Amino acid sequence: MSTAAEWRYEELAEEAPALRERINIFRRSLGRFFVGKQPLIDLMTICAVAQEPLLLVGQPGTAKSDLVLKFKDALQISDENYFEYMLTRFTEPSEILGPIDINLLRKGKYMRRAQGKLPTAKLVFLDEIFKSNSAILNTLLTIVNERKFYQDGIPEPVELKILLAATNEIPENVELAALKDRFCLKAACRSVQEDHFIELIDAGLAMQTNKDLNQKPWAEAHASLEDFLKANRYLTMQMGMRREEQGEEQRDRHLFFREELLREMRRLIKTLVREDGVFISDRKIVKLYRLLRTRAWVMHGGAVEREDLVMLSYLGETVEEVDLLEEKVPKLLGIA
Repeated sequence: MSTAAEWRYEELAEEAPALRERINIFRRSLGRFFVGKQPLIDLMTICAVAQEPLLLVGQPGTAKSDLVLKFKDALQISDENYFEYMLTRFTEPSEILGPIDINLLRKGKYMRRAQGKLPTAKLVFLDEIFKSNSAILNTLLTIVNERKFYQDGIPEPVELKILLAATNEIPENVELAALKDRFCLKAACRSVQEDHFIELIDAGLAMQTNKDLNQKPWAEAHASLEDFLKANRYLTMQMGMRREEQGEEQRDRHLFFREELLREMRRLIKTLVREDGVFISDRKIVKLYRLLRTRAWVMHGGAVEREDLVMLSYLGETVEEVDLLEEKVPKLLGIA
């Protein structure tokens, strides 16, 4: 894999249509192996391209872990580049970051053996993320915010590119507010048996057969992690460009986010804050812009359209808000 620093915008722009086609084949193909989960797979794909963390909210047995594992297999991410862990209040930093190197400690250096742990993984899945203790929370904040962790007091970059997390519930503890805010989008992973009873049985039996026979038909190699990283760099560089037209500076929003849609987005956010008390930080506004641009590129290859604003459905901060917004936002947009 070539390094991101070697990817020039002109070359990425030429490759962008092919990248987008592969990514779309990837998300649609993966959806065939689940029942009623295509919207979640689409959301996981968008967040992975944008390199924004995503929180899956749902009761046990609703396929949260299975979605992540099959996503990982379909992206051809090796076990060496994948890290998953179920957190509890007893989880220690060594379980996430790696144990202290005793030989180096004797020499006065506080270094962790991080190989095979979170710092060396490109895709990370943290289950029951809000059950972790304060030591883990502080570490995760640094990793999510700055993509780094500390070795002997010196910051070192982590390999993390895609962060997916899951929870059965979203606690309202004040000490968790900072970590919750890092997850701009929170999506419900619901039971599908009421609407897809027969399909669920058929898919479940097929899944068990694949597991017993050690088969992974969903790992179809339609897209790779490199495709996602190239798409991220292309969009990041594009969103950072400044252009001059008739003596006026043209920013990304002038070309890809019409003023009327920005006003609509602002109106929707004000409505959610005023009527439903949803907390939307300044940080989230910027992240949301990037996610909307990414969705527009992935889903239809152009500027942001009204349909893309459905992403505001995932701004809920509690389980109640998650359920409410997924129903309310499409109605406010008139696309329910």
